[in-house]
Amino acid sequence: MFIKTRKKANVSEFIPKNPQKYVGRYPILIRSSWERLFAQWLDVNEGIKEWSSENIQIHYHDPVQMKTRRYWPDFFIKNRENKRYLIEIKPSRDTFAPKKRGNMTLNQKIYREQVYLTNQAKFKAAEDYCRKAGMEFCILTEKELFGK
Repeated sequence: MFIKTRKKANVSEFIPKNPQKYVGRYPILIRSSWERLFAQWLDVNEGIKEWSSENIQIHYHDPVQMKTRRYWPDFFIKNRENKRYLIEIKPSRDTFAPKKRGNMTLNQKIYREQVYLTNQAKFKAAEDYCRKAGMEFCILTEKELFGK
């Protein structure tokens, strides 16, 4: 039994104040308020030399759908020291295995497990890609973004 794992995203465009730093495709599509805040920070941060949004495609094996799929990490960053990063922005609950809570239905638990398994496959593929490309893969949650 598979629960639908794809949600409709509220996609909006982002227009940078410093377009010379942006090295990706236009329009810049932002899929969450957290991504918008991070894009705004990248755009004005003097320590960021280049950045792009969803510009790198990585293939991974999805253990839930049992097929090869494509994944675009949220951001690519190159800082002033020429260090390169791939950044994924996720709620922390999507980065660890779910625990059954008293008020969680079986379908909710299955959905949370599928999200976790799919994300783990994406993250492993991104780490492998970064290791080969001399980059670093980072997952930013509300803890890193907002100190929560």
